[in-house]
Amino acid sequence: MTRSPDKADTLRTLGAEPVVCDVFDADTFRDAVVSFAPDAVIHQLTDLPGDVRRLHEYRDANNRIRREGTHNLLAAAQAAGTVRRFLAQSVAWQLPGDGGAATEELERAVLGAGGVVLRYGRFYGPGTYYERKAPEPPRIHVDDAALRTVSALETASGVLVVVED
Repeated sequence: MTRSPDKADTLRTLGAEPVVCDVFDADTFRDAVVSFAPDAVIHQLTDLPGDVRRLHEYRDANNRIRREGTHNLLAAAQAAGTVRRFLAQSVAWQLPGDGGAATEELERAVLGAGGVVLRYGRFYGPGTYYERKAPEPPRIHVDDAALRTVSALETASGVLVVVED
């Protein structure tokens, strides 16, 4: 899923069936999820800039996704009636202020619904803020994160920390 029609072709090229929808349009979003009838949902919703130096400008929008987006996604998954696994992205470090509060709300909601919280380290590798140099720990290469996410589909409800050893 993407809310940007411009990204649909990229998703299709990668082998996904793209769905263009906005998680904040709760009714349309729910209808899209229900019509797809997924057996698993992997919540990777974010609102982040392409430039790491602009992260501070996106804090409120990303916190909204953690709160309202997570709520809408959980409600859509429940309405679908087909979802057996629900995984959600979180972070493996402490965020200050409202970012920390929004992250805690996301985690409580997901765990309350019997899902799995994936606390990822800082991503590095192709297509990340750290393409050429690994960030400070906690960190995880995007390829390793993807492999561990797929294996987490078989994990019992709880928190899984996804970082390098």
